[in-house]
Amino acid sequence: MATATPTNRRGQEASAWRTAQRQFDQAADLIDLEPELRCVLREVQREFTCHFPVRMDDGRVEVFTGYRVQHNIHRGPAKGGIRYHPEVSLDEVKALAMWMTWKCAVVDIPFGGAKGGVVVDPRRLSLQELERLTRRFATEIGVLIGPERDIPAPDVNTDARVMAWIMDTVSMHTGYSVPATVTGKPVEVGGSLGRVEATGRGVAICALAAMQHLGMRPHAVRVAVQGFGNVGSVSARLLEEMGCSIVAVSDEYGGIHNPKGLPVRRLIEHREREGRLGGFPGGEEIPPDGPLTVDCDLLVPAALGNQLTSRNASEVRARLIVEGANGPTTPEADEILRDRGVFLVPDILANAGGVTVSYFEWVQDLQSFFWSEHEVNQKLRAIMQRAFQQVLATSQERHLSMRMAAYVQAVQRVAAATRERGLYPC
Repeated sequence: MATATPTNRRGQEASAWRTAQRQFDQAADLIDLEPELRCVLREVQREFTCHFPVRMDDGRVEVFTGYRVQHNIHRGPAKGGIRYHPEVSLDEVKALAMWMTWKCAVVDIPFGGAKGGVVVDPRRLSLQELERLTRRFATEIGVLIGPERDIPAPDVNTDARVMAWIMDTVSMHTGYSVPATVTGKPVEVGGSLGRVEATGRGVAICALAAMQHLGMRPHAVRVAVQGFGNVGSVSARLLEEMGCSIVAVSDEYGGIHNPKGLPVRRLIEHREREGRLGGFPGGEEIPPDGPLTVDCDLLVPAALGNQLTSRNASEVRARLIVEGANGPTTPEADEILRDRGVFLVPDILANAGGVTVSYFEWVQDLQSFFWSEHEVNQKLRAIMQRAFQQVLATSQERHLSMRMAAYVQAVQRVAAATRERGLYPC
């Protein structure tokens, strides 16, 4: 029996959990949060670890490690994605769950924060092995998830098909279909139109709002995107449609840079065909972190966390950063970027489009009444624009960075709900 074990990310400046708690502490200081609420909100409410066996195609059994963490549920059911990655760790999942709490509060949707993950490289699994792993993990976390309790969604290396397997597994155990158990499902089984592009669309909406605030004309803006998965590729395509020039993109294997601009649709087609960006004609090949420091006006880090650190923040040339990934910037890098006058739209605001449309999907499933893609995109745009303007107003009124303004707003809302509900038992 083989065992899949977690690995530690090398060269990590700060653990994701340390970063998340440090950001919360700063916001709590700014709003003078009472000590008892600091104790409650600084920690996760539940953390669940499981080790589960999966039979592989060759008959072997491998044991995988999975996590599901709920940070806070005082504003509604827990909400958060599930990622499959060899470097998933409990600390990372705890941080992501806390960030989900703040993200839902920033855009003011009635969810709390959760996150899940399995320590696995899904590329080495067959489709059948991936399904068996997913269904077994869904069974393990079945004690926690459900439409009124905790609603998973796709994240790194998971997609609509994985969500359909989870929903079906829960439904089989329940005895009837429960489509609102997860979001990000295929439309055929209760998914929402517009969900696939939602996170990238939210990034583009925030980027445009930030450009307008800074007096930047889209046709004169050069964009670099690190990470060319769903979020990065959609963001790049929509920004190109707005008139921006995409000068650099990368995936985990490498990237392409052309200061005169790159054709995003052709890049997407190339990556779908070849499995990577490398080899695309018409540009210079760069390393995966290349877009972070190329000459550009707008940087969209849309890969994994801790990409902008004290080691490279001083080399960033962009005037504007819009975070498509969760936790791409360490606190040390934040200070450097702020001192250099870089305007940064934080992850808990910029990439909240995904959870916003997940909320729409959940509502549609509960009502069995579905909206058109145009309606979904309209509602998403209204919520993202409102949230951006509210955070910007807080930033200007209190002379805070956009990140701290977003945290202040989010922590105030969650603290208010926690305060009103009180502690049980008394």
